[in-house]
Amino acid sequence: MRKLHQLITACALGAITLAGSALAADAAKDLTGKQLAFDKTKGNCLACHAMPTVPDAVSPGDYGPPLIAMSARYPDKAKLRAQIWDSTAINPSSSMIPFGKHGVLTEAEIDKVTDFVYGL
Repeated sequence: MRKLHQLITACALGAITLAGSALAADAAKDLTGKQLAFDKTKGNCLACHAMPTVPDAVSPGDYGPPLIAMSARYPDKAKLRAQIWDSTAINPSSSMIPFGKHGVLTEAEIDKVTDFVYGL
């Protein structure tokens, strides 16, 4: 009887874990580009970049260049996306995380972050 109880408990915990993972994945799909950029477990752009035109971009880092006038700096939006996906492709000594290459962000998330950053 004890073994059966342990098995049922293990199955229930496994089901809860799987359901939680699915919910977390669904929640990530609904995040905006700004939310992804600000999220410390995802984009975390503020760790290195200031966003002077965004009032709620508090406590930014100053390691990377400020994210301002991005459409002027990157007239080709695809180049900005490529920079976010893997900055080391253009500059091998870049300290920016290759968000796409390392799977930190999904392709859809990179698109959302690119759209947000491009509008700054």
